[in-house]
Amino acid sequence: MKLLLDFFPIILFFVAFKIAGIYVATGVAIVATIAQIAWLRYSTGKVEPMQWIGLAVIILFGGATIISQNDTFIKWKPTVLYWLMAGSLAAGQLFFKKNLLKSLMGSQLELPDSAWRVANWSWIAFFSVMGVVNLWVAYNFDTDTWVNFKLFGGLGLMVLFVLAQAVYLGRYMKAEEAGKP
Repeated sequence: MKLLLDFFPIILFFVAFKIAGIYVATGVAIVATIAQIAWLRYSTGKVEPMQWIGLAVIILFGGATIISQNDTFIKWKPTVLYWLMAGSLAAGQLFFKKNLLKSLMGSQLELPDSAWRVANWSWIAFFSVMGVVNLWVAYNFDTDTWVNFKLFGGLGLMVLFVLAQAVYLGRYMKAEEAGKP
């Protein structure tokens, strides 16, 4: 259920784009993200900081897209989010000497600090590259191709990266941890 809720605005954006175009889809994404945050706040009483940032970015870039009738703004939105995530992980590591990935997932996985460091820098690299790839697709292909990439290409690359991370981190898991659900 949580996964569906996380992808709710993206799926609605994709469907609205196919039916009514980029500007309607952008408005739908803004409304869906507001509804998503409201539902999370109502049902759990808690919204993660990255979700608040995502809401601010979609309102800012989506609003600029609708007001200016220029789809360049919405095409920058994923890149901004990717780079904000990469920047947050890097700033935590470099300036605060804190591995934010470990802070988020440390209760679920017991890994040596060296593995956490590699995982953290891997995510920083992944998010950085994804931001560049998003812009490359946005500026070198039509909007329809960019929307398809945003949903299928971005999601596919994320799944592949997560699987690669799982293989890498699996080397460090203890036998009894591997059997946990």
